[in-house]
Amino acid sequence: MRKLIIIGLGPAGLSAAIYAARARLQPLVIGRALGGQAALTERIENYPGFPEGIQGMELARLMQEQAEHFGAEIKMDEVKEVKFSSSPFIVRTYDREYQTKALIIATGASPRKLKVPGEEELTGKGVSYCATCDGFFYRDRTVAVIGGGNAAIDDALFLTKFARQVHVVHRRNRLRADRILQERAFANKKIKFVWDSVVTEILGQEKVTGLALKNVKSGERTELAVDGVFVAIGQIPNTELFKGQLELDEKGYIVTDRAMHTSVEGVFAAGDVQERVLQQVATAVGTGAIAAMEAEKFIAALEGRAYP
Repeated sequence: MRKLIIIGLGPAGLSAAIYAARARLQPLVIGRALGGQAALTERIENYPGFPEGIQGMELARLMQEQAEHFGAEIKMDEVKEVKFSSSPFIVRTYDREYQTKALIIATGASPRKLKVPGEEELTGKGVSYCATCDGFFYRDRTVAVIGGGNAAIDDALFLTKFARQVHVVHRRNRLRADRILQERAFANKKIKFVWDSVVTEILGQEKVTGLALKNVKSGERTELAVDGVFVAIGQIPNTELFKGQLELDEKGYIVTDRAMHTSVEGVFAAGDVQERVLQQVATAVGTGAIAAMEAEKFIAALEGRAYP
């Protein structure tokens, strides 16, 4: 039996763990991988307090250390089932079953796929969703990044450290990325842009050899020879576990109020799993803190004690 369980080891979950542990709730934090999407970022430059930037995994490691310092228990495991139909709630992992008075969901989001021929077959053979994980393997080679937002341009800039040429394929004729990232990308001679184009197929047998492209304005079809493809077209919330138990919006994000309350009393959500306006480390940390304080308030009421 636990007072509070937090699902997720990204910035939202770890922030919630820090606040909950300081409130002496002794939270159990369960997740498969430390840092979530932030851990895949080579350098985070817009998180306050780090004027020179900080590696995503290093920031996650510091957050974990801080949470454990105050008494949070971190468990590397995967939650396979949750039940919100009775109180206490039930959380099942590969290892065991837990009961908890309150729950914070911080399961984040996963990379969105192109869903074109060749993508599934060539994943791990030239198709990647993590430039910081796989960029090193493309030293002096030609790669493509699919997308036009912050993640795509971050990836493109990172890949210029290794690749000979980086093609950014975007379905529009202008980028959605922050202005400072755009300026860096346009100034980098290794980056070339393929505008108004979508991928219709990823080419190759045993490995990626190119992309089949379609211009969305002219309809013209072309092929682009590349050795690797990095897909950065957005995220899908990790909410499969909660379908039918929590209210989700039309895109699968958990619906919360401003205090991170979900449709089930005692269940809270934080981070990318519920944030649709700005999916950043800073917003994840903020919502994680709110969720933890609201969970403390809920538990205090259950136990008949004053809050705070």
